[in-house]
Amino acid sequence: MTDSTPAATTDKNRKRIVSLDQFRGYTVAGMFLVNYMGFFILCPVVLKHHNTYCSYADTIMPHFLFAVGFAYRLTFGRRIQTQGAVSAYLRVVRRLLGLVLVSLVMYRLEEPIAKTWSELESIGVWGAIADPLKRKWFQTLMHIAVTSLWITPVIRSQATVRIAYMLFSATAHVVLSYYFYFTWVNSPPNGIDGGPLGFLTWSIPAIIGTLACDWVVEAEGLPRIKPILFWSCALMLLGWIISCGTRLYDVPAIDQSMAGNQDLKLAIHPVIPTEAQFKAKEGEPFSAYLAEPPFVKPPGQEQRKWNYWMMSQRAGTLSYLVFSAGLSLFVYLLFHLACDRGNLHIPLFRTLGTNALAAYILHDLVMESVKPFATKDAPWWYAWGSFLLFFWITWLFVRHLEKNKIHLKL
Repeated sequence: MTDSTPAATTDKNRKRIVSLDQFRGYTVAGMFLVNYMGFFILCPVVLKHHNTYCSYADTIMPHFLFAVGFAYRLTFGRRIQTQGAVSAYLRVVRRLLGLVLVSLVMYRLEEPIAKTWSELESIGVWGAIADPLKRKWFQTLMHIAVTSLWITPVIRSQATVRIAYMLFSATAHVVLSYYFYFTWVNSPPNGIDGGPLGFLTWSIPAIIGTLACDWVVEAEGLPRIKPILFWSCALMLLGWIISCGTRLYDVPAIDQSMAGNQDLKLAIHPVIPTEAQFKAKEGEPFSAYLAEPPFVKPPGQEQRKWNYWMMSQRAGTLSYLVFSAGLSLFVYLLFHLACDRGNLHIPLFRTLGTNALAAYILHDLVMESVKPFATKDAPWWYAWGSFLLFFWITWLFVRHLEKNKIHLKL
């Protein structure tokens, strides 16, 4: 295995990368916004999570995976230099398994699995963990831990190996979705954030993050902007092009064969369209093959059946993660220009970005304390006022940790 990680012996590489901290802090702040405001009816649609297209809320988690990949590539190179390969690998695996344990505690079940001992015996081990494994446990922290474990074998490899691994992971996700996974993860109880196999496509923004680390850290002087800008735009465009496959699942008004399936949201063949679906598009204008751009709501299930090619965070679809990886790269580029080349330094983003895990855990606790005093139909002034109160309290806790140089890391 070729070791092309950034050298860790220079003072330059040992310094924190301001743009990464600021980017991560912006992502944490965005998470606060969408996680809290999504509770209210008056919340703008773009701030809510959706299962059939990409909204602003759906861009937050890919930003986290991008930052994780960037930081993992950077810090692991340093550990290799100081600890040796074997010790570094053992340490990182142990810490990631620790994050898995934290996830299991964080995403605890709200209701008991069984009400009596005899009922617990009857459902068995798999019956007890099947539903939580599919839905409850596989949320942000768990996906970060499992995705990081998945890319660990190639974290030291040269760029071509990492890209090949990313393509392999994406292909595996498509194949498994064809055989069973897309329908399974969209069936009750529905999966969250891609479900247990979501790491296959979450590896896309994570590995793009490792490439961004190479471009920024290994560059002689300042990295060239044009290649980063080109690849960010190329990935976003590619993600949208992949999503155009969703147009093959439009329900033609004259197609009587669909009349009895109007209540079904999932397509019968959600990954590989049938020959009839291709023929249904023959003779239509080119625009009939173009999907709605990201952030634009598509037609409902009566006009278009749910399918693998739509941008879906719930299913962790390929189009969604490819587009989001490009967007993460583009947003990071803006922070690089503003922070590493300019003098932008937002204290709020620094506080949240340098202690992101603590901010994540604390925001959930504070949210659970504030939300009981709000209602879904609250007026705008009350909803936004309670959000500011929640944000301020969370920031106070994280800022206190920062002042005392307490950083929670795994």
